[in-house]
Amino acid sequence: MDEYKATILVVDDSPVDIDLLTGILKGDCKIKIADNGLKALEISRIAPPDLILLGTEMDGMDGYEICRVLKHNERFSDIPVIFLTDEQDVNFETKCFEAGGVDYVNKPINRALLLARVKTHINFKKIKDVLHSSTQYFENKLASSIENISTMQDVFSLAMVSLVKNRDNETGGHIMRTQLYVQELAFELANYKKFNHILTEENVKMIAKSAQLHDIGKIGIPDHILLKPTVLTQQEFDVIKTHTVLGRDAILTAEKIAKYPNPFLKFAKEIVYSHHECWDGSGYPEGLKANAIPLSARLMSVADVYDALISRRVYKNMVPHDVAVNIIKNDSGKHFDPDIVDAFLRVERKFYQISELYASE
Repeated sequence: MDEYKATILVVDDSPVDIDLLTGILKGDCKIKIADNGLKALEISRIAPPDLILLGTEMDGMDGYEICRVLKHNERFSDIPVIFLTDEQDVNFETKCFEAGGVDYVNKPINRALLLARVKTHINFKKIKDVLHSSTQYFENKLASSIENISTMQDVFSLAMVSLVKNRDNETGGHIMRTQLYVQELAFELANYKKFNHILTEENVKMIAKSAQLHDIGKIGIPDHILLKPTVLTQQEFDVIKTHTVLGRDAILTAEKIAKYPNPFLKFAKEIVYSHHECWDGSGYPEGLKANAIPLSARLMSVADVYDALISRRVYKNMVPHDVAVNIIKNDSGKHFDPDIVDAFLRVERKFYQISELYASE
């Protein structure tokens, strides 16, 4: 946990389990306790917690019913609920997620597993809260000042980027460089007739600003995978892939709140969700092909891969600029949009200059 201490509501009618959970969480967060459903709902009404640990089997209202009641109240619907259960029913997972839970932990409780899942869902809630607050601010200020909205988009982006950087220190320079790569690439591609109606100066600036958010979903990835110092297993890589969906879902939350079209959120959602798609359909999360991949995400893909190639990581060495350029050139029509690769080859020296200028950021 970080310096901010989240408030966690523990709901269970077993004193033994409550003592166990309190002992595990003590020091990392603020803890509130309820031994029945009515008390849990009353505590939530007075001061909504950041997360709820909810036993499934209790006298009176069981955990599923409590969760359904919470999720039907708009004030509580965004509170993540992690079920605690010793159920052996094969349909348990379905019951958990249909009731509105975000995760579950089996009893007997594994301390490390519980802390990891609590941390993951609290961090992800922070993303949603920042998005919610920023979007409401945009709503309130739209009529009076477009300039203020642009400023708040910058503040919002920096806040989101800061959350990601706090999880993974390697992403700081990467975020700065890829934003500048995308801007150079988009302005060059705007010289092509078939793209100039999309890549207006305003849209290019908005796409570049949105590019900072491309990895915000990583805040929902467990530390032992995100910060692993060696090559990931296939199972771990499958978890990493979910950062595209986690980031997309966070931005969707903001879009639902907004009452007007917001190009910043539109481009951010495209980039966050689709920057790992490949031109030939071999990417993820949907296996989109060619022009089905949003243009903003296709731009981000080239920028992201270039920077990954030239950067040193604990599990790999960097490659020289010229080698990275050839790798991208050879992947034209496979990983990358051929037109964007063509534009990249025209500005690749600018990419190199950016990489040198911000190498230590």
